[in-house]
Amino acid sequence: MTVEFPEIRTGRLTLRRLTEDDRETVVEIQTDPRTNRHNPTPPDRAESLAKFDSWLADWAELGFCYVAVLETATGSFAGIGGLQLRQFDGEEILNLYYRFRPEFWGKGYATEMASAMIAWADRTVPRYPVQISVALSNTPSLRVAGRLGFRPYRDSVHDGVPSRHFRRGRGFQA
Repeated sequence: MTVEFPEIRTGRLTLRRLTEDDRETVVEIQTDPRTNRHNPTPPDRAESLAKFDSWLADWAELGFCYVAVLETATGSFAGIGGLQLRQFDGEEILNLYYRFRPEFWGKGYATEMASAMIAWADRTVPRYPVQISVALSNTPSLRVAGRLGFRPYRDSVHDGVPSRHFRRGRGFQA
């Protein structure tokens, strides 16, 4: 499967494909201890580089993956986010993910980016449920999931962290 991902503009954000030029910025965001407050084992540089390479591979193979999130007014690289096709409990799902630089927290950008990406997925790859996995200690992201209309799917330990998995759409019943 390869799909077309256009650059998406929201009221305040530009969502575009990740490119090789974004490598160091993404690694900086991924390894920043402040962006990993709810992650007991933050990724190191090597792990972040490997993840970035896997995201670029998904872009090449599928035509979508996580995106660069730019603040349109300033052109600043605010963070990364979007949807990645993944396996969860033996089922293919679209994993909703985001990580923003701390100076962009509290502005509603996660909700804005996620809403745009979900709308794109509903039009382009509607057969997959969208899931977000949130550390139970991450109150802001738990609120984002609720604002986006996600419903609890199940709780588990995800990547070593007690987490709640939320889903929306595609015939999902809570």
